[in-house]
Amino acid sequence: MNKKVGFIGCGNMAKAMIRGIIGSKIVDKKDIIVSANTKETLDKVEEKYGVTTTLENKEVAKKSDYLILAIKPHLYEMILKEIRDDIKEQTIVISIGAGISLDFLKNNLKDGIKSIKTMPNTPALVGEGMTAISLGEHISEEKTEDIINIFKSFGKVEIIDENLMDGFTAICGSSPAYIFVLIEAMADAGVREGIPRQKAYNMAAQSVLGSAKMVLETGEHPGKLKDNVCSPGGTTIEAVISLEESGFRSSIMEAMKVCTDKSKSMKK
Repeated sequence: MNKKVGFIGCGNMAKAMIRGIIGSKIVDKKDIIVSANTKETLDKVEEKYGVTTTLENKEVAKKSDYLILAIKPHLYEMILKEIRDDIKEQTIVISIGAGISLDFLKNNLKDGIKSIKTMPNTPALVGEGMTAISLGEHISEEKTEDIINIFKSFGKVEIIDENLMDGFTAICGSSPAYIFVLIEAMADAGVREGIPRQKAYNMAAQSVLGSAKMVLETGEHPGKLKDNVCSPGGTTIEAVISLEESGFRSSIMEAMKVCTDKSKSMKK
């Protein structure tokens, strides 16, 4: 991809994206430019990744073909006001901020500037992210492919309608927290049985990782995979029945509903 990718903001998610992009070789490090609030942050990023850095957001806006706004949602209005006159006509502005709508981007950019809304989740930090992309108007197939490849460099990608983004927040954006609670609970139960805590964490985390990989790689329905583990009269079916009796399934669904409702209430 012979394009320049810019980042305004350089927190953990931006660093994960930069690492993935460079590692996948879809963009050369010399074609990535990053801005942040402090020289200390930029010095560390430049030393670690070899990218171009600047304290000037306007410079990033001027040089980028794909401009990624890796900033907190409450800063979007201020930053867009700062850079709106410096963004090139052919540049695609990419939001990764929760609650930032395509209409909000359109209303805060100059006429004709194209934008997309994305939401990568935190497993991007280890190269296993899940990103949803909602395309704005008139994005060409070539540029859509470029954007997909950027986000595929640190995980998997799905293109969805913007009105589904709140549901994506519940199923992917916030779900790592649910899984961490599950792993912690599994490990605590193991510790109760005498397994050393670190070993219990490792066992629980690997079991979750392996189970997820089975869903992705076999293509089997999760219910069938569950049935395959539940031998008649065995230990697993006893555990599954206990989970059903305690409302495990419904509690997950309810948690995702309140997460989705909260996401809808945060929209700009």
